[in-house]
Amino acid sequence: MDETSDEPPTSAVLLDNCHFSQVVFNNVEKFYVPGGDVTCYYTLTQNIVPRGKDWVGIFRVGWKTTREYYTFMWAPLPSDAHSDTAVQQQIQFKAYYLPKDDEYYQFCYVDQDGVIRGASVPFQFRAETEDDILVVTTQGEVEEIELQNKNLRKENEELKVSCASLQKQNIDLQEELSKTQELQNSLESLRSNTEKLELELNSLKKENKHLKELDDCREVELHQLKDEIRNATSDKERLETRLKTALDHMDQLQSRVLNYEKKVETLSQMDHDKTEQLESLKEENRQLRMTVTQQVKPSLSITVLMGARAERLTHPWQRAGTNIAQSYGNLGDSQQNRDLMKELEEQKRLYQVLQAQKKEADEENQKLREENDGLLRHLSQAGEVSSFSVVSQAQAPVPAAEVGGLLFGNPYSAAGANPGAGAADLVSIRKCPMCDDVFPEDIETSQYEAHVQSHLLECPVCSETFEKSNKQVFDDHLFCHGLE
Repeated sequence: MDETSDEPPTSAVLLDNCHFSQVVFNNVEKFYVPGGDVTCYYTLTQNIVPRGKDWVGIFRVGWKTTREYYTFMWAPLPSDAHSDTAVQQQIQFKAYYLPKDDEYYQFCYVDQDGVIRGASVPFQFRAETEDDILVVTTQGEVEEIELQNKNLRKENEELKVSCASLQKQNIDLQEELSKTQELQNSLESLRSNTEKLELELNSLKKENKHLKELDDCREVELHQLKDEIRNATSDKERLETRLKTALDHMDQLQSRVLNYEKKVETLSQMDHDKTEQLESLKEENRQLRMTVTQQVKPSLSITVLMGARAERLTHPWQRAGTNIAQSYGNLGDSQQNRDLMKELEEQKRLYQVLQAQKKEADEENQKLREENDGLLRHLSQAGEVSSFSVVSQAQAPVPAAEVGGLLFGNPYSAAGANPGAGAADLVSIRKCPMCDDVFPEDIETSQYEAHVQSHLLECPVCSETFEKSNKQVFDDHLFCHGLE
């Protein structure tokens, strides 16, 4: 094999595509003695440009491709590689790498593309014999050999013409092969472009599928949002119905409270009249006791005097006053006086019962107000804050005046005499349903509505309002408009 470890460039090109005339081998012996070095002489014609990876190999006769070499040597580059004339070259094969059999071999010049550029005549590796040295022939045999040589020369000329024709055909075939290679390269380029387009098409199909899935998800979300909107609308209608019912119930309670207040006022006035009458009776009783103590008068005159006093009374307590006067007429019988005090205590207890009932009605009214505020806050989240806040301010119940002073103090103080004063003060106060800020009665309606509107976000499409604290709901609402 070759002395170097590098493998020479070869190819699978057949003999028909090789150019054997570009390198001519000279002085090729018919046989070489085994065990000795072999020097190969060859001529590089002007039709070949030698390159660094060209090589000369020994091939067994009958080879098909350049891969079937037995051994090789790298071809040296000539000193003038670009010369227009033929260049003589030589290369030496070491005996160690030469074949050991007596088969026929030949030298071949192979370029770095693995294409044969020249081939020698066949030769053998065997020892010289006498038959090969001395040949004795007769004159007739010589003439016959000359005739054969002449025929061989003629045949050789014909073969040269045929070889030239074959070389021309080979050139044409090489041109066609180059065109075929160009077409093959173009076909490969088209195939690569087709593969790229198919990859892009698959990518677009995947993207389209993904977009369809996203669209289906959007549709599902849209249906969910529509269902939520319908549910919210039904909840709003239900809450409006509850609010209307609560407002009607609150109006009824207000009328009941007003009736209770009128009754309490009537009872207070009656109690006041009874108290005045009792004080008057006590004063008269004290005067009568003083008169009885100072002097003893006939019981008849005392009875007449007390009867006259009792006739002046217009309150339903006339009978009690008459009884008290008669009791004093019987020299201070205290039993009737105690009955009168007991009846007065019963009236006070009745008044306290009415006051407790009024307090319970006030508590129930307060609970209804709190429930009304909760309904208004819930409706404000559904976008109806402005209208219902005005309704809540217009229909807010009037809180009852504190009457606890009637039990433990003077029942006829200024607060007790005017139980509607506190309610009037509360009615004059406006309260923001969002932040619970309180506004006086003299504030303009536009300022109050502007303050309430500052807590709201209005949809530019359907004018529906939302609290600023529920901005996510507002954004989802706008997104639903964008999908329509």
